[in-house]
Amino acid sequence: MEFAKVGSLQMGLLVLGLLIFLIVPVIIAIVWTVKKKERFTTVLIGAATFILFAMILEKPIQNALILPTQMGLPLHAAAKFINARPVLWALIVGLFPGVFEETGRLVAFKTVLRNRKNRETGISHGIGHGGIEVMIILGITYISNLAYAVMINTGTFGNIIAQVAAQAPEQVEQGYAIAAQLAAFSAGDLAIAVVERIFAFMFHTGASMLVFYACKDGKKFWLYPLAIVLHTLMDAIAGLNLAGVINLSPIMLEIIVAVFGIGVFLGAYFLLYRRDKIRG
Repeated sequence: MEFAKVGSLQMGLLVLGLLIFLIVPVIIAIVWTVKKKERFTTVLIGAATFILFAMILEKPIQNALILPTQMGLPLHAAAKFINARPVLWALIVGLFPGVFEETGRLVAFKTVLRNRKNRETGISHGIGHGGIEVMIILGITYISNLAYAVMINTGTFGNIIAQVAAQAPEQVEQGYAIAAQLAAFSAGDLAIAVVERIFAFMFHTGASMLVFYACKDGKKFWLYPLAIVLHTLMDAIAGLNLAGVINLSPIMLEIIVAVFGIGVFLGAYFLLYRRDKIRG
């Protein structure tokens, strides 16, 4: 099978994206910890929190509940019930990240970070949490896309798709879609991905500050459920769009992520972090 070669511009953009999504989070973490004389282990704990609570605990349970066939499980009654109700499906899509990720922050601040009370701790943890999410979700994606692009240009991708066609014909269309997407990849596509991750990174940093102060001051424990609600609402809106309950353009979805990211970060920064400095 023959596929149009991926142009040099597209290859360059894929490499640039890979560098941005793998290296920039590390640079941000290093600059922040050096400038604020923070312990880098706090950043690493934030990264570990995401891996443990979002990837190891949350995703398998969520997928087994709403997408059991992708887990190699039969379509059980609960999955049938949920998938027949798009609003409920979208709520679960949003609720799982909200509960698991914010609870992960809570556990981290209550255990391994319980003795770190300096106000920078919340931001350091958020940098680790948001940074590793970028590196895993988009960094690995761009590694895969770059590998596909190289295989397309060397002709090996067509051989792989030919083998797939013989064994699983229903997956051939996905191969053509990947090739078409890479051939049409543009600077605008990369820019959208970068901007979206910036706002998501801001949200995670802001949410970490919320939960940090919920743990630091018992009177502010309500900030923890607030973080869950905000996180759930942001992801549930995307879930409603995926389920076809609402029909939002990609730009509108980015605007929604921007509102949540900027709002949560600035709210936590000025109402909690900055006031902590003033009191200090």
